Amino acid sequence: MLAVIATAEAAATGAAGMADHADRVRKTALGRAAASPLAASWRRSLVTHGLDPDRPAAPRQRASEIEWKRAHDSLGRIAAIAAPVMDRLILAMGQAGCCVLLTDATGLVVARRSGGADDRTFEAWNLWTGADWSEQSQGTNGIGTCLVERRPVVIHRDQHFRSSNGAMSCVGAPIFDHEGELAGVLDTSSCRTDLAETFLPLLRDAVGDAARRIEAENFHAAHASRRIIVRPGEGAGGPVLLAVDRDDLLVGATRRARRLYGLTAESFLNPRPVGDLLGEADAAPDLDAAERAELRRALARAGGCAARAARNLGIARASL
Repeated sequence: MLAVIATAEAAATGAAGMADHADRVRKTALGRAAASPLAASWRRSLVTHGLDPDRPAAPRQRASEIEWKRAHDSLGRIAAIAAPVMDRLILAMGQAGCCVLLTDATGLVVARRSGGADDRTFEAWNLWTGADWSEQSQGTNGIGTCLVERRPVVIHRDQHFRSSNGAMSCVGAPIFDHEGELAGVLDTSSCRTDLAETFLPLLRDAVGDAARRIEAENFHAAHASRRIIVRPGEGAGGPVLLAVDRDDLLVGATRRARRLYGLTAESFLNPRPVGDLLGEADAAPDLDAAERAELRRALARAGGCAARAARNLGIARASL
């Protein structure tokens, strides 16, 4: 009898807590002072998407095998590059009650990693392959809100929109493809109720570094035959990489490089010298200097032998 009473009291306490959370979400989202990013996300969830913070999402609602495969294939090379990165992440985070998720640009989970011990909890929370974690479906969360805001986000416990998601902590980082387009999200979610808030910045940095590594490897793979220029960049905005062809014309750039240098898709239709972009071009073109530099390169490749250098250039030794 005592056990029954204790269970009923716990359920009542949980229900009251969920009601309090839902009231706070509604009040904040509809208030005039809803200026913070979190309040704006709650407002989108409530007003734009018509979600109810009291009501959980449909249980175990996941994509079919065909839908999952389509989403996985849409990531192409990024999914393959992300696999070993996720393996390394889970080795570092698995014992802390974390799982690692990779989604496409719609928020559908296409791959996951976990230590195994907490899989029952993760599956019950729908942190599973094929689950939809878009903001339209789940409201404010580490994946969906990251996709909307296109920046790393940390959603800790009751910062989630739905009361039913209030026990988890989520850290999401966007992944952009080699053309600067949003491809998906790398996320780590923890089921540890005792997870200290001071631990979250470490998770954020680890996930952000992993996402940038995926972007950089994908960019190098997409421009395997090109020369890659690495420019300095601070913060979590992603790598600043430029790809140039054999004539030093700009043919590719990461998202952060595009934003830094004001590049658009049209910038690559008529490529321009990368030196012009970087402010390293001479004041006026010097054909003599360019010819002299080419001849010096030819001589260097020929080991200083003028006859061989001329032959490689397809000109007579006397002309050289």
